[in-house]
Formats: sequence, structure tokens, C-alpha cells
Amino acid sequence: MLAPTSFPKNRPVHACISCVIPAYNEAAHLVAFLQKLQETLATFSDSYEIIVVNDGSIDNTEQVIAALLADANGGLRYISLSRNFGKEAALSAGIDAARGDALILMDADFQHPLELLPEMARLWMSGIDMVYGVITDRREESRVKRWGTSLFYHLMESGSPINIPRNAGDFRLLDKSVVHALRQLPERNRFMKGLYAWVGFSSIALPYVPNARATGVSSFSLRGLSELALAGMTAFTTLPLRIWSAIGVVISMLAIFYALWIIGEDVFIGNDVPGWATLAAGLMFFSGIQLISIGVLGEYLGRVYDEVKRRPLYIVAHDINNGPVKSSAPQQDGN
Repeated sequence: MLAPTSFPKNRPVHACISCVIPAYNEAAHLVAFLQKLQETLATFSDSYEIIVVNDGSIDNTEQVIAALLADANGGLRYISLSRNFGKEAALSAGIDAARGDALILMDADFQHPLELLPEMARLWMSGIDMVYGVITDRREESRVKRWGTSLFYHLMESGSPINIPRNAGDFRLLDKSVVHALRQLPERNRFMKGLYAWVGFSSIALPYVPNARATGVSSFSLRGLSELALAGMTAFTTLPLRIWSAIGVVISMLAIFYALWIIGEDVFIGNDVPGWATLAAGLMFFSGIQLISIGVLGEYLGRVYDEVKRRPLYIVAHDINNGPVKSSAPQQDGN
């Protein structure tokens, strides 16, 4: 956690809160969630906007949002991406579109507790630039996922100069200064948890236990989580390259000692039987090591290739804003 700055920060009295909701096949509970979110935001904010980013959903999310846009009296913005670009891209689209003094990022499946939003806003008003949720109980997750998560954070802590908080996800509140900093980051292979940590600013953790999903199951598969972890590893640490460099050094030293052993055996003892089995096993072993090393290099080189193409991170198919930011405070007549 970063300590708050000693310089006073003047938060606006009537701050506008933006709330970005990435949605992928969330139609079954989206209406109930947005209604509850609006009720919660109105308890601590005079004005707010809710930005729903449809990340290429294949259910009837678009039809559900269309009905909400027709009924709502402002404060709801709908951004539909042209296809499924992934959650990191959907979050980036919402961050780019947000206009508020502070920005809340959360999922639409009710797993992020809405009751924590007032506390997040209170901490932000006190001068904290970033308030992030930290999961304190992962017992509902599979053992494989828990083990993989622990391994990922261990590797990141060992090889990355950036301190990425353990068990902190996308559930967080960001000051507009943090939002502005995130907008300046140009990379296409985005690992948002790392980017939140990289930009810095004062921050504080807010522990929570995730709620059960309202309906359905998570769209993140083990493969998707593995790809996201690989993106984080290659974006924020060169530890894999250093590991294989160390392995190469160790193998080279062993090879030298083995060569000296063979020479000594041949000179002093003699060796009438050729070591064909040793030679074959050694060739296969070192060939495997070389292929793995090339694969690790290829992962980093592939990321560079994606970056130099400079394709857009996402493409917006529809951007519908049904009016000004909704205000829960009474309107004052102008003079």
C-alpha cells in the first residue's frame, strides 16, 4: 500500500462518479444489477454515470440494454464492441469513455459487493487516489486455481520491480488523475492489475469476500486465466528469460565437468565401449532445453510483434449515451 501524499487534495463537493461495467453474456441478471447499482450510487453521490461495455456478448445483452436506455432518464451509457476483445480491452474502453471525478470498476455478476462502494467513496474523499478490493477468502475456488494464483504472484514478486498486490482484482475506485495516467499507456497486451500498480499514486486495500454469482458460471476458463497470467508475466517481468539463462549456465557447467570426466577416463583408464546411449540421451535432453528456451524467447518476441503492428486495442460498434449524467440532488434554479 502506498502512503497518501502530504499535499492536500481538494475533492469536489458534488463529485461525479463514473462506474464502468464490462459485460459478457450477463443478460440474465443485468437489469437487477444496474437497478441495485443505481440505488447504491444515489446514496453517496449527487451525480453519476454508468457505462456498460458489451464485450461481444452472444446472448441478448444488447436487447436488455436497449430497453434500459429507452426507460432510463439519463446517466446510462452503452458501448458495444465489434467483437469479443477480452475483459482487459473492455475495461480500457470504459476507462477511455469515463468523464467523472472518480471511476469505479466492477463486474455485473454481483460478486463484487455493492455495499463497499460508499466506503470506497469515503476513502477517496479523504485523499486516497486508488481504493482496491482484496479477496480474503478463496475457498470457493478450485484447488488448481488457488495453486496457480499463488504461483503466479510468487513469480511476479520474485522478478518484477512493480509490487502487484496479491488477490487484488479489477474491483476498485480510481481518481481521475489515475484514469488520466492509465489512458497514456500505449501497450496492446494489457494486464490491468499490473498497470494499476505501475502508475503508482496513493492507494489502500479494502478486504472483501466475493458473493456468489447471481446466475450462470464465470466466462473465464482455466485456459483464459493461464493466458492472462502469461500476459502479466511477459509484460512486467523478465524472470522467465533469467530462469532459462541460469539453467543454461548450470547445464553448460555440468557439460564441462562431464567432458573433463570423459577425457580423464579415456586417458587414465581407457574406454573400449562407445557411449552411444549417453550420447543419444544427451542429444535429446539438450534439444528439448533448446526448444523450450526458443519458446520462451518466442513469447516475448510475439508480444513485441503485436505492439509494433499498433492495431487498436478495441473497436466500438455502438456508443449510445441516453443523456446527461443523472443527478440525485435537487436542481437549483439559475439566476
